[in-house]
Amino acid sequence: MDFSEYTGPSDEWIALERNLPTDVADLNPNQLKDTVNKSREDAAAREMIEQGLSAKVTLRDHSIPTRDGSTLEARSYRPAGVNPSQPLPIYIHLHGGGFIFGTLASEDATCARIVASLAEQNTPAVVVNVNYRHTPEHAYPTAWNDAEDAFHWVHEHLSEIGGDGERLVLGGISAGAWLTASTTLSQATASNKDLAARPKIKGQVLMVPPLTHPDCYAPQMAQIQDPSVSSYVQNRDAPVLPFAKMRLFTALLKVQGGKEVEGDLRLNPGNAKDEDVRGLPPATFGVAGLDVLRDEGLLYAKLLAENGVPTQTNVFKGVPHGFRRYGDRLSVSKKWDEVIVEGIKWALSDPVPGPFEIHAF
Repeated sequence: MDFSEYTGPSDEWIALERNLPTDVADLNPNQLKDTVNKSREDAAAREMIEQGLSAKVTLRDHSIPTRDGSTLEARSYRPAGVNPSQPLPIYIHLHGGGFIFGTLASEDATCARIVASLAEQNTPAVVVNVNYRHTPEHAYPTAWNDAEDAFHWVHEHLSEIGGDGERLVLGGISAGAWLTASTTLSQATASNKDLAARPKIKGQVLMVPPLTHPDCYAPQMAQIQDPSVSSYVQNRDAPVLPFAKMRLFTALLKVQGGKEVEGDLRLNPGNAKDEDVRGLPPATFGVAGLDVLRDEGLLYAKLLAENGVPTQTNVFKGVPHGFRRYGDRLSVSKKWDEVIVEGIKWALSDPVPGPFEIHAF
């Protein structure tokens, strides 16, 4: 495969990048953690007010016990005015941030926007925002365990959140998309019997997903026409998430084993084979063209579509990983929001399989 036509950069991105501050500390995530989290929280708080989101949703905080005796923060968002006891479809949101960044409050605007947009389209739903634990304090597989524990908690507290466990869509951004794909695959393959015992996930939304550990990437690279056209090469020095930063973030997971764990599909859902993905629920992909992760998202989408999984594959041409942070300064940010909302609605509609098609924006 050769997906290099989507790389770019776009004219909009070139114009925006000229005015961005230099990322002088991009390889020091420990120092950046508090600063990045505060920046995200401030931006979310502003958007809640400026976009009128606070009046459109009802928030409720929750505590989720974990298998190792800890507790996770969670927050549910329901459309304002809807009876709290009315069971609504559920969307579990898992944030991005390289497994090191992200807080509960940093996701308020994202989750509220999803709820408000779905309500406006007559598909009211409840969003559950889960603040899984982060590196460097918590290495692999803590975040994976937390995502699964949160999934179980939601099913055990449906009346508390006002949700319908038979209509549950799982989704995430970047690191959160990795957790989404892993959890969904673990349920479908019954590699985790507790997950398999729950109602089948109705769909998954994977935005700018990493799907393999970089030490386990050989099966992905083998599918690319030539290494020179791979996103690992073409986008090695891409803005926002260059390869060196991705490598640093994944190193904090402290995965042991390298090549010998390529077949660990919990860690590397992108290395799944045909027989592993048959029967997966519908999947919506949002892939950035100017992203070191471009190929693994598109290769996984191709794998699913060719094995009978209903799949929507969207590419945001010429923009980097995490471009949504720039909001209205990039017109494609609106399309990002639409892809998530449409992906949830589409999954709930019981779509049928189709060919592998890429919709580029």
